[in-house]
Amino acid sequence: MVTQSYLDFESQIAELEGKIQDLRQVDTDGTTVNIDDEIKRLENKVGNLLKDTYAKLSPWQKTLVSRHPNRPHFQDYIEVLIEDFTPLAGDRLYGEDKAIIAGLGRFKGRSVAIIGQEKGHDTESRLKHNFGMAEPEGYRKAIRIMKMAEDFDLPVLTLADTPGAYPGIGAEERGQAEAIARSTQMCLKLGVPIISVIIGEGMSGGAVSIATANRVYMLEHSIYSVISPEACSSILWRSADRAKDAAAGMKLTAQHLHELNVIDDIIPEPVGGAHRAPTETIQKTGDVVEASLNEFASFTDDQLRHQRREKFLAIGRTEFGN
Repeated sequence: MVTQSYLDFESQIAELEGKIQDLRQVDTDGTTVNIDDEIKRLENKVGNLLKDTYAKLSPWQKTLVSRHPNRPHFQDYIEVLIEDFTPLAGDRLYGEDKAIIAGLGRFKGRSVAIIGQEKGHDTESRLKHNFGMAEPEGYRKAIRIMKMAEDFDLPVLTLADTPGAYPGIGAEERGQAEAIARSTQMCLKLGVPIISVIIGEGMSGGAVSIATANRVYMLEHSIYSVISPEACSSILWRSADRAKDAAAGMKLTAQHLHELNVIDDIIPEPVGGAHRAPTETIQKTGDVVEASLNEFASFTDDQLRHQRREKFLAIGRTEFGN
């Protein structure tokens, strides 16, 4: 069983759930005291508190939820949604990048290509996947898999969850910006449907490079922006200490971005966030993706490209009256 981690604003919830665990321990010790009613009362109180708390999260609090250590990551989605997943490694130019996982599999009976960032769940896996921050090889691998998908007429599913592209000197020397730009270009050129979901953090070109899709969705408590709140704060105020203020002004939540027509829709999360019910969240995401694939099943190559192009050209477009 995964140990529950609590965020700063969940102190009351943590206290109540701690009391419930203590009472259950007493119950299992064979005491004659009837505590079932008290446990039920506390569980109802926790449920109401979770509902109230998560209904009014600030942008900074949503940022924290999107980074929750128990939030389902790319490989969790693979395990639930994709049968016979076959990962494909390497960019055929330089090497392998484990921050981006890409491969082929079957999604609800349909053969697909799937690409996404993996952050890792513990110290070892986080280091292995470089915390989801890809280098040029990762984006070039994504391009390779997208080309393969187009050659074999396979839809492309992408799941974005990254703090951003890796900013190291080596990555820049090997063409980080060029790789991101070409991956974004490849998304736009695809003659097959591409459906993207921001499942956690969708930061900068690291996310856009695999999420320039026919349909872009966000989980309810995910974030999507050109820069992280901490980096924005460092630029504006020469310190990361005002990340909360930066988050409030960046319009990075799913609700803001849906209102601005940057994304197509929001996938609801269970009360308390995706980390409290990972399988339910993943299955809901799968249902939304399946509906989108069905929507685009009859589109021609040119129609798919045109729809995608017009979708992104329309972002930020303003109509002025006479």
